[in-house]
Amino acid sequence: MTERLRVQVCYALPTGVCLLDVELDHDSTLEQAIRASGLLERHPEIDLPAAKIGVFGKLRQFSELARPGDRIEIYRPLVVDPKESRRRRAQHKSRATAKAPGG
Repeated sequence: MTERLRVQVCYALPTGVCLLDVELDHDSTLEQAIRASGLLERHPEIDLPAAKIGVFGKLRQFSELARPGDRIEIYRPLVVDPKESRRRRAQHKSRATAKAPGG
């Protein structure tokens, strides 16, 4: 009998992180690991076909093989475009500087 592959499946929520340990066959894909974790049942809001996934912060494909010790991450969609967020911060900062005494 061969030893099983151990990985973690991670989903970050606004209130915390859901991190689940999973044991799989050595020829399992990242998608199979996510499905085996039970995370999709715990968080039905996850639209897996539309989601982006990664391993330790690097984007990966669902079909890639999982490796021992991988932390498979499911990324939530961005709420605000990063460029728009930077623009708003810059505007806010320039307004605050203009209102400051002596500014």
